[in-house]
Amino acid sequence: MKKELEVILIAHPKNMEQIVASAAKLCYSPSAIKDILHVNSKEAREFIKYLMKLGHESPLEHGTYTFGVEGISRACSHQLVRHRIGCSYSQQSQRYVDESSQKNTGDCFDFIVPPNISKIGREQWYTEKMQIMQGWYDEISGALKSADITGEANTEDARFLLPNATETKIIVSMNPRSLLNFFKQRLCNRAQWEIRRLAEKMYDLVLPTAPSIFQYAGPPCVYGRCREGKRSCGKSEEKKTKFLKK
Repeated sequence: MKKELEVILIAHPKNMEQIVASAAKLCYSPSAIKDILHVNSKEAREFIKYLMKLGHESPLEHGTYTFGVEGISRACSHQLVRHRIGCSYSQQSQRYVDESSQKNTGDCFDFIVPPNISKIGREQWYTEKMQIMQGWYDEISGALKSADITGEANTEDARFLLPNATETKIIVSMNPRSLLNFFKQRLCNRAQWEIRRLAEKMYDLVLPTAPSIFQYAGPPCVYGRCREGKRSCGKSEEKKTKFLKK
């Protein structure tokens, strides 16, 4: 069954800006910790702007955003988990989750259809190939089950037939510093389309929660120069319009 991307913000500190500002103030203040914890929103935002100009980003590592992500491919999740510093992941297992047609709500495992497949009029063809692979999966899974091999071998070995297009679900936690780095890499037009869509949805969710932090999010061309050289998309002005207006 074809799946669409869905991202929800599960949890985050309601006072993220105050947490970051308090942690940063401690670095510069001789005061006791209890005396710098009560930073009001306006003071916090002004201080964070100052921090960002200095490039002092370590205070951004305090606090965590947790997202629930559905409707991404295994190809996308492999890119996502390359972001490791300050990040945590819990992903649906293909070893323990049975993808046989008897277990699915439809007649095929859930999968992602790249937009360009639809643009060239090949979505039906693509879907048919997924259904063929479902048949292969069912066949080998059934054979392994009939062989009465102990453990989860019928699913953990049958999964080798599943494609990168197979849909997966993952819970992701990142601190603000990690998110800014993630956005820098993945909001760029040169990023693969699927993880760029994921980054855009995550950005839209976090921006209202801490605007003084995430107003600086975006690809490198928004706040400096493009780093792609000859591979540049040439659309830096379009990106600036999109991100700077927020």
